[in-house]
Amino acid sequence: MENRLYVGNLSYSIRDEDLQAHFSAFGQVASAKVMMDRDSGRSKGFGFVEMSSPAEAQAAIQGLNGKDVDGRALTVNLARPMEPRGGGGGYRDGGRRY
Repeated sequence: MENRLYVGNLSYSIRDEDLQAHFSAFGQVASAKVMMDRDSGRSKGFGFVEMSSPAEAQAAIQGLNGKDVDGRALTVNLARPMEPRGGGGGYRDGGRRY
């Protein structure tokens, strides 16, 4: 997905609508989501924006990466696929599970 962007270093007061407003200056925003902590309801300080085209995504990166928004310099780049988390529980030592 060449049009899905990661947006980091967000102010904790920014919400989805604010994110959409900042990015709409660079094209049509398909979606904008600030990630929120499930327990506290507070922003985690990052989010994702999906632009309508790769060209609009690149324009948003060029226009907003490093830009000061609410006293914080944004980090904007192409979102990478989420890497699988290790797990399954337990501890491993030489193939033995405890």
